[in-house]
Formats: sequence, structure tokens, C-alpha cells
Amino acid sequence: MTDFHVIPELLYVIPAEKHSAEDIRQILDLHPEIKFVSLAAVDLMGNDTDEKIPISDFSHNLENYLNGHAVQTDGSSVVLPGIATLNDGKVDLIPDPEVIWYIDYNYEHKDPVTGLPIGTLRIPSYLKHGDDMVCSRSILKKSADFFEKKITDVFEKNPDICAEYGFKPDELSKITLITATELEFWVNSPDEIISTEQLSISQELKESYWKRTKGVVRTALEQVIMVLEQYGFNPEMGHKEVGGVKASLTSSGEFHFIMEQLEVDWKYSDALQGADYELIARILIKEIFRLHGLDVSFDAKPLQGVAGSGEHTHVNAVANLKNGKKINLFTPEDMSKDYLSKIGWGCLMGIMKHYNIISPFVSATTDAFERLTPGFEAPTHAVASIGMDVLTPSRNRSVLLGLVRSMDNKHATRFELRAPNPHTNTYLCLAAVYQSMLDGIDYVLASGKDTKALEAEFTKPYGEPSDYLEKDRLYRCEDDIFEDMTSEERDRLFGKPSENVYHSIDILKSNSDVEPILGNGDVFNKMILDSYYQAMLGRWEMELLEKIIPANLQTIRNVVRKDDGSNSYDDILWNEIVTLKVRLAKDSETETSIFTKIKNAIGERNWEETSKYQLEMKASMKELRAKYKAYCENQI
Repeated sequence: MTDFHVIPELLYVIPAEKHSAEDIRQILDLHPEIKFVSLAAVDLMGNDTDEKIPISDFSHNLENYLNGHAVQTDGSSVVLPGIATLNDGKVDLIPDPEVIWYIDYNYEHKDPVTGLPIGTLRIPSYLKHGDDMVCSRSILKKSADFFEKKITDVFEKNPDICAEYGFKPDELSKITLITATELEFWVNSPDEIISTEQLSISQELKESYWKRTKGVVRTALEQVIMVLEQYGFNPEMGHKEVGGVKASLTSSGEFHFIMEQLEVDWKYSDALQGADYELIARILIKEIFRLHGLDVSFDAKPLQGVAGSGEHTHVNAVANLKNGKKINLFTPEDMSKDYLSKIGWGCLMGIMKHYNIISPFVSATTDAFERLTPGFEAPTHAVASIGMDVLTPSRNRSVLLGLVRSMDNKHATRFELRAPNPHTNTYLCLAAVYQSMLDGIDYVLASGKDTKALEAEFTKPYGEPSDYLEKDRLYRCEDDIFEDMTSEERDRLFGKPSENVYHSIDILKSNSDVEPILGNGDVFNKMILDSYYQAMLGRWEMELLEKIIPANLQTIRNVVRKDDGSNSYDDILWNEIVTLKVRLAKDSETETSIFTKIKNAIGERNWEETSKYQLEMKASMKELRAKYKAYCENQI
């Protein structure tokens, strides 16, 4: 393990105002430990590019880089199906001069002259194919720009809306979309195995949540927060989450059998910068814990039967005035009388009405759907909480979206979307949310309704018609939807949620309402939507064939008989287990196993059948684990 420590004298960022050729050359001359440049673009699957351009080449061609002359790459290096094809595969990497640039240090490789770790200047960049920007960053940039233009137009044409916030149209400088994410992750000693039973018991006893960190985990977490501070994140806190077990202490005073869930938060920023922050934070967290011999998992559900990792995503919109004043556009004129402003209600209604077309950009992996199950404080249904009353903020952790507000701070009003996970493509998730918010704003302005009428419409009873929302849907609930309702009631009141990747992404192909909402302003145009659909479908297929079925097969092979056959009850349990094992994985002349049915359906490109058999596999594996647990517990 490397003896890692925070080095304050290192250069960590180059701010946007220092991106002139003269400033950059001067900075690089002062920091010879920075040896490489990497243009970090993000494809439609959320993968970021990384390459090592010698600093001498970068400096020699600096003006070309700054003027948008790109580095070329092959389409096979990024996920852009249907766009970067074999006969048209050239993709350009174009630096983004408007955001912070970062220096990524290799603490295991020291510069022989300075003794400092070798640095790579990571420049957030765009992917361009032909004349089209085709990456995740560019989609979010287009969405944020389109939102600003639309709301600026709203204020110019509706001075009365401005008056509700206390300013005049000509006092407006710009509109900014604000975001922040809460990043959860698991850390563990990579060579040690901890049973899910231990983790489940610890979770039930709440032995970990916000408890004191110890040993190497404490050190690494403290260093993460200190490093994020150096990078300008303004970290707010790091703490233990609900999952984990108490580590064991060795005779040498070190901890082992480490398996803990942590969370790190930092302050909000504008949309594109916020998504970039998350990307670099994941890199830093993983690297710092690795340097201490610990593995980090950002999977949504790394372990069955225990808490998964979420990434609650907060959004709001701010009007920046020319005099420097900032106004939260979600906050009503009188917070003691209204939950939200008209624009705030429009944004909330837009998100909740169109969550079915936001969801494919939030949950696009089997792992994500494993997390979204009852019993683990993860949302399953599209319903919102706004608070028990206007003076009592929402504290409901069972819903998809919560309205966060404080009577003492009008700037705090925002939405917390609870479904994202650490592998959610935040760029695309935010862009889809913003596009849906605009549709809701359009409705609110066209309706002419005041805030009380909008509140009544959003909180309407199930079955009551609405001018904008669906009749047979309930959009607000302040109850615990898991404790107070059956699964059938939840499905009826809030709509049946997608059960797997195919159920989620199919709407992008089958629903004519998708492109008018997401494509408005040419943000998610048809080319992008088709490419994203193909990318997620391809990943789902590969997950099933190369990851899920092999993992399940290994689990089945590990299910072995432990008794001597002298107990009839053991015989009954074991025969039921064998029946399940055969149904899942064993073909015969007359029967085809579920695993083979999935493989055959994929080979035939029959996605409905693939989806059906995946759900059957999931249910059968759950039953197998439960029966084998009962069988093992009966052994003495």
C-alpha cells in the first residue's frame, strides 16, 4: 500500500477564467510535475474517456485545442451505437473551456525532479461526430441552455411572474439550474468474505448508520474529504450509511473483515459543473481507498439482502439578477401559505407526469432495479411527498421525490429525487428532468391557475380528472407506502413500475410522447434517443449473458447437500431445492431450463420473452436462496 497523504502545495484545478493560452502555459511552466493531458468526454453509457497526451504536445498545439480543433478517436472507443458506425467512425474530442479543469495525480509515480506525484490535466470535453455533439455532457449543456432561454423568455413576456419574485424583466442577468448529489458507496477488504447474514443483522440493529468510523476507513474517508476540499468541492460531510458490519481487530491493532457503506456530500453548483464534480469524485474516492488496500463499489446493489447504494439528486432553478441577488424560482412569495411558486409547481408536475420517460436515464441496469425493492429505503413507485402541511417539511423516505424546504431559508427549496444510484448517468438524468420540468411550466403558464389551484390539482384524489395529470393516478402521498399499503395498492394508486431494464427503456421506442418532451430544443433528438436505446439494450443483453447467468450458475453449484439422508424433513427440503436447481439451469430432452430460455430469446432478439424469463429467473433464484437457507439452518 502507498503511504498516501494530502499535499496542499499541489495544483488541483485550473478555473475557467484561467483558460487563456498565456495563463495555461504560465501555470504549466510552474508545475513541471504535470506531465500529461487527458480530454475527458462522457459517452451515452456514462463512460469517460482517458488518454495520455504529453504535456509538450499539448503546449505546442495549445491554441488549436482552445479554438476547438479536436483530438480524433475511433467510434469503437466510445458507446455511440448507430452514430459512430464502422463506415463512419471518426469521433472528435473537443475541450470545454467553460468549466473547471482538474489535475489527476498518480501517487504511486513520483516526478524524479520535484519529488511530487505525476499529474494529468483532465479537461472535461465533448464528443462530436460530423456536425453533431453526441455525448452526455453536450446533452446536459443543451438542456440547461434551452431551459435558461425558455424561462428568460417567460419572464420577458410575463412581467407579472417577475413581480411575484420581486424583480423586473430588465433586472434579470441569467437563469441557472442548480444540482447536488449524495454519493453512497461500499468499501471492503478485497480478499475477505463477510456473510450477508452478518450484514443484514447489523443493518436491522442499526449498528453502522452515522456511527464513528475507525482505522483505515476513517483515515481514507478523512483524506477523501480533505482532497475534495483541495479540488474546490466544498464538501459538507462524510459519514457511515446504514449498511456494514463492525470490523475485527487483529493483535497488531489493525482492523480486518472490513465491509462498510459510506456517503460523501458536497455543496451544490450549476448543472454541468455538478455532474463533472460527481465524475471526478468517484475517481478520487476509488483511488484513495485503493491506496489503503480497500476496494470501493459504486454498484447500486453490490450485495443481495442488504442496503444498496443510492445517489439522491437535488435540483432547483435560480434567477440571478444584475445586482448580484439570487432568487430561488421554486420558493413561493409567502412560504407560510404556499409550498411552491407557480414555476415550482410546474416543475414538480412535469417531473411526476413524465417520470416514465425520465426513468430510462435513472435506472438502466439490472443492478439498479435490484436496489429499487421494498424494505431498503429505496423508492419503487412514482409518487411525491411535499410535507404533512405547509409548515411541516417532508420527511417521507418511501417516496420517489421529496420537496425539501426550510421556513428559515428560502434558498433551500428544491426537489430530492431518490431513485438515482452511483452508476446513474447524471448528465442524462438531469437533462431528462429539466426537459420534463419545462413541459410542466408550459402547462402552468397556459392554464392561468394560481398556486392554490395548482396545489389542488397535484394533490387530487385517485380517480379525479385533471387538466394535466392522469385521472387514475395519485401523485402525492405523505404515508409510508411500504408499511401502510400492499403491493397491489401501490401499483393501482401510483402506477405499476418497470421491473427490469427492458420494461424501462422500451418506452423510448414505443411512446410517441417521448420525443416532443425530451427532444424539445433538439436536446434528446431522435438520433440520440435511438442510440441510447441501443446502448442500454446491448448492455442489458451482455449483463444477462456474461454476468447474471454465470453468477447465478455459480450460486447454484455452491448449493450442495449437507445432511446424511437420515432425516425425512431434510429430504423434503433438499428435493424442493433440486427441483429449483433443475428448473433454472438443467436442460433435458423434454425440458428447457430458464437460463437456456433466456439465451435462446436473446439469440432470437425477442426482448419481451427475454424480459419475461429474466423475471422468472429472479423469482426462482430468490426462492432457491430462501429454501437453501432454511435447509442449512436445519443442520446440526
